[in-house]
Amino acid sequence: MTTRKERNKQLHEELARESKGTLFARRKLNDNPQTNEEDNYQETKYQGNSQENFDRNSYQQSYDSNQIPHSGDYQHSGNQKSGRNRFGKVGGNQPPRNFSNNSSGFKPKKGKKVKKKKRHPILIVLLKVLVVLLIYCVGAFTLGKVTADQQTVLSEQEAKAFNGVTSSDGSHNILLLGSDSREGETARADTIMLLNLDGPSHKPKLVSFMRDTLVDIPGYGQTKLNAAYAYGGAELVRQTLSQNFGVDCKYYTIVDFLSFESVIDTLFPKGVEIDAEKDMSAYIDVAITAGNQMMDGHTLLNYARFRMDEEGDFGRVRRQQQVMNAIFSGMKNPVTLAKLPYAAGKVMGEAATDLPVTFLLKNTFSLVKGIGGVDRLSVPIDDSWSYGTDDYGGSVLVVDQEQNQQAVASFLSE
Repeated sequence: MTTRKERNKQLHEELARESKGTLFARRKLNDNPQTNEEDNYQETKYQGNSQENFDRNSYQQSYDSNQIPHSGDYQHSGNQKSGRNRFGKVGGNQPPRNFSNNSSGFKPKKGKKVKKKKRHPILIVLLKVLVVLLIYCVGAFTLGKVTADQQTVLSEQEAKAFNGVTSSDGSHNILLLGSDSREGETARADTIMLLNLDGPSHKPKLVSFMRDTLVDIPGYGQTKLNAAYAYGGAELVRQTLSQNFGVDCKYYTIVDFLSFESVIDTLFPKGVEIDAEKDMSAYIDVAITAGNQMMDGHTLLNYARFRMDEEGDFGRVRRQQQVMNAIFSGMKNPVTLAKLPYAAGKVMGEAATDLPVTFLLKNTFSLVKGIGGVDRLSVPIDDSWSYGTDDYGGSVLVVDQEQNQQAVASFLSE
């Protein structure tokens, strides 16, 4: 008596001979269950016309029930006729992918990683320092301006218009005037200087004009340069310098003696270091001895104004430039630099000026460059003048205007 397994095998052989082909091939099962799970089995394409001989689906179920052990592996579903596998997709049965094992080559899509922006701690610290410095400078400047003692002798000059002009090379010239006005009286300018910023050299330059220089003052004829301030204030001085020496001024600042002393004492509590040229005592408030020393605001002012010697105004102009250079050089001290915003506020509060605060902030670094020294020029230059008298009988310096004009232009363009 034959078993069911033998009968199925005999039927399979007969059908294979009649169809002259194999129905399908099955990989030999290994005894190792792990290998069976990895390999499973593969079906080959059905060869020949099998619909005339047998029902593929029923035979497959019968064969599977007898040949494949019930090990929990993948088994055929009944979707062969429709051409769909058990996952509902066309293309026959495929073994399921092992999502837990990346060795199959399947990698699930991952979301894009958002790159974190790198922070620059040094840059952040610098920005914070700059913000703190800006707040400090604005606060100190405002405090200095509020606490300044506004001088009544300069109030009339503040009200006068100043039609500043920017130089053709884009530089800014600031007209610096030292006034010896007292008791509300507008006197002649004691000091006339031009501070050049933003020039081709990118370094502050200082031009001093001797007050006894004979010039042609618009509307008043020929007389001393310092008379222009008494006749028409800073604006008339600007016009006079432009007409006689070819220089244009954008802004002006007028400082009287008391304001000068106050600013110096604020910036330099221990005084300004000066190497005095000689002993001085005539027509000044305090006696000065020759040699290196520290001068407070009052002593420094007397040193800069002294002219009762054989050099007269020439010596005074040279000492005024020496004082300005010493002030710039004294700013090397960090403590002095820290006081600069407050001192600038006092100057803006006590002096008559049209300098905008934005200009001061923009040119702070330009002024600091003067710490290393300021280039200086005195007008008239050597061998370009002679003594003479004006229409009022006063002693004046008769100058070669063309020669001095060329000297000024060359100095500022270097």
